[in-house]
Amino acid sequence: MNKAELSQVLAEKLKVSKREGEDMVNAFVDTITETLKSGGEVVLTGFGAFSVKQRAARTGVNPQHPTEKIQIPAVKVPKFKAGKALKDALK
Repeated sequence: MNKAELSQVLAEKLKVSKREGEDMVNAFVDTITETLKSGGEVVLTGFGAFSVKQRAARTGVNPQHPTEKIQIPAVKVPKFKAGKALKDALK
């Protein structure tokens, strides 16, 4: 399911226009993104938790020149941990 399909399903379930469904999905994504950017965590009980993880700097190999070592900088990456209810629903 992509973003447009999710918007359509939400609009149908909530009996609102397709545009309002798109606005809801966009607001949800924007809110999670802004919270993670500010260092916060978003927890949806039963569904899961979105957080930010710091990936440490490391030495890697240049794919164009395999004998050459390169330094890969530290980065922040998003992380999702599924909640118990979601895990149980998928069993």
